[in-house]
Amino acid sequence: MPMIRETIVTTVSAAGVAHIAPIGLIESGSQWIIAPFCPSTTLENLRAVPFAVANHTDDVRVFAGCLTGRRGWPLVPADRVAPPRLAASLAHAELEVVRVEEDEQRPRFFCRVVHEAMHAPFRGHNRAQAAVIEAAILVSRLAFLPREKIERELAYLEIAVGKTAGTAEREAWDWLMGAVGRPGAPPLDPARGQATPGPGSLEGS
Repeated sequence: MPMIRETIVTTVSAAGVAHIAPIGLIESGSQWIIAPFCPSTTLENLRAVPFAVANHTDDVRVFAGCLTGRRGWPLVPADRVAPPRLAASLAHAELEVVRVEEDEQRPRFFCRVVHEAMHAPFRGHNRAQAAVIEAAILVSRLAFLPREKIERELAYLEIAVGKTAGTAEREAWDWLMGAVGRPGAPPLDPARGQATPGPGSLEGS
């Protein structure tokens, strides 16, 4: 199986309107594959303007926000392609579509990297960030997955959020839980300096 890198992809329409979407880029040698679902705005934009920007960010609110109607994240011009980049990205890669493999459900746009840049240091991994991204993927598949599976996986992911999340991760988690009709992140326990497991948590089981 190829490596998939979860990132935020920005594209533009023929009219120059920017669109932000969380997408897993598929590694293919020195290229990256964007495989948007059909129909989707990203798909339409790539057909009209065959360029994209892969934005690497540790602010998981962008992932959660895109899935819960919060897409107003600040953008700035990219260096060599038409789509803009996230202003708060730690790094970004500017991509040009070099060929397309058509598919009824998910056409595959093979892209070469035309420019890369770093903007801020990466300060390390956080379990809650990974949990939010996994939860965002589940939310994007609410129409496909059994509710029991979603609840079971969210209950497990909630442990990492409760133990390790900062303010941004908790806010992102709460947005996603609102989308699935579940309670938000467990409240912080001031005496212990960490979160108290909420209903449905697997803590201690």
